[in-house]
Amino acid sequence: MKYYGGCDSGSTYTKCVIIDETGKMVADVTLRSRINAVLSCEESIEKAVAQVPELNSAEDLAYLVGTGYGRNKVPSADENISEISCHAMGVHVADPNVKAIIDIGGQDVKGIAIDTDGTVLNFAMNDKCAAGTGRFFEAMAKAFEMDLSEFSKLSLKAKNVIPITAQCTVFAESEVISLVGEGKPMDEIAAGIELSVAKRCFVMSKKAGAVDSITLTGGCAKNEGLKEAIEKVLNLKVIDLPIDPQLMGALGAAEFARQKGMAKEGAV
Repeated sequence: MKYYGGCDSGSTYTKCVIIDETGKMVADVTLRSRINAVLSCEESIEKAVAQVPELNSAEDLAYLVGTGYGRNKVPSADENISEISCHAMGVHVADPNVKAIIDIGGQDVKGIAIDTDGTVLNFAMNDKCAAGTGRFFEAMAKAFEMDLSEFSKLSLKAKNVIPITAQCTVFAESEVISLVGEGKPMDEIAAGIELSVAKRCFVMSKKAGAVDSITLTGGCAKNEGLKEAIEKVLNLKVIDLPIDPQLMGALGAAEFARQKGMAKEGAV
């Protein structure tokens, strides 16, 4: 049995997925990214390889594809492919019926339309500002003195919404701290934060060609409050994927590795 790997070197987290010849996922790892992307990639690949008894090292992988923010830093990668293509392919592998994605990464937000074969039909990206990204949510959780898991559920209890007017992460954090200091209900402030991010996803969803449903990828896809806000603002059903949405880039990279590796073997 041959194995194929995908390593997604993100600005916040580094992920690695290994699949076999049939496309079955046999290993996955998610680690907080270090400043040194090479070390992060090496560690994630080593930990994933350790989950497969037949593999002794990364060199035993038949083909390895790097993707993400630091895709050029993935050691021993046979090829590098953009995270946009890899997220599309990953979602296609996880659920072929899904045709539109909003990917909320650590530093940007993308809207992606998927073709019937898992390739990209169209995409749009907001990388001009950190507002609405993973970094933004980390800053908001810090302002609430909560971890991200607690914060992601906070808005679900809100009966009203306190709008957040600032569009910049720095100013939004200051606005939130002021509202908390005034004694405003924290769940209603959180609801305002989720709503402001959902509104920023509107253009991305249109570019992704979403008609009645969409899925979320990246770590922010686990934010229950954001999912609820997106369904309300965009009037779209958010589809839950059967595989961890944070792994979609690495899974897509692994599937590309499988396709390219098998094609290469067939050509020999």
